[in-house]
Amino acid sequence: MPDDATDAALDQLRDRYQQLLDRLEDNQSQFQRLARSALRVQEDERRRIARELHDGIGQNLAAIKHQLAVLQAQAEAGTAERIGACIDLCAQTLEDTRQLSRLLRPQVLDDLGLQAALHWLARSVQAPGKLQVAVHLDPVPDLDPEVQTLLFRVCQEALANVVKHAQASDALLRLGARGGRVQLTVWDNGAGFDVEAAAGAGRSGLAAGLSGMRERLALYGGELRVDSDADSGTWLRASVPVQLPGRVA
Repeated sequence: MPDDATDAALDQLRDRYQQLLDRLEDNQSQFQRLARSALRVQEDERRRIARELHDGIGQNLAAIKHQLAVLQAQAEAGTAERIGACIDLCAQTLEDTRQLSRLLRPQVLDDLGLQAALHWLARSVQAPGKLQVAVHLDPVPDLDPEVQTLLFRVCQEALANVVKHAQASDALLRLGARGGRVQLTVWDNGAGFDVEAAAGAGRSGLAAGLSGMRERLALYGGELRVDSDADSGTWLRASVPVQLPGRVA
């Protein structure tokens, strides 16, 4: 039987082990708080730049386009044609600026919330004759703005991958709540891909798409599951707790 000295040593070892675990848990929690704060700052900066693009550069381009139209109406035929080309270029630049503003931070996400933003996102990636996106959004509890942004960014990345790589004709976007978690599903009927190879590339730093989504979800207690093959297409399922696991300081 172990003597008293051995018992004391074992107790001391257990205490040190528990202290180490507590320190590791505290460090992990602190890292998550800092990382989530950094993401929040990033989104605030996106919001600021998007507003300046829309309200500053966008409005200036609109004013220039109007002034060119006035000059075109007063100009002779040859000059009017050249001014018309300038107006077309200005209009295209204005549309590009507005699109960039929406991609940086869609105003609809701040004004109307996640579900309206997901509807807008689906419409924005559709291409007649190429890709159709069906949207099924069930009622969900009121979500923290950070969780709404998180799910929107995951969906944005997933649909961007569908457009770039999947060669799909149909996609599905679904949002719902179950068991205290919000669940986001994105499916496409494309060619599929090797999930393990993609995960390996992410761990090697060669590709950041799936690994970036997974890491960002993990900061909020979320999870990501991806299944893909040529027969059933690609299923991306993300879930995150309705209530944030600890509030960001």
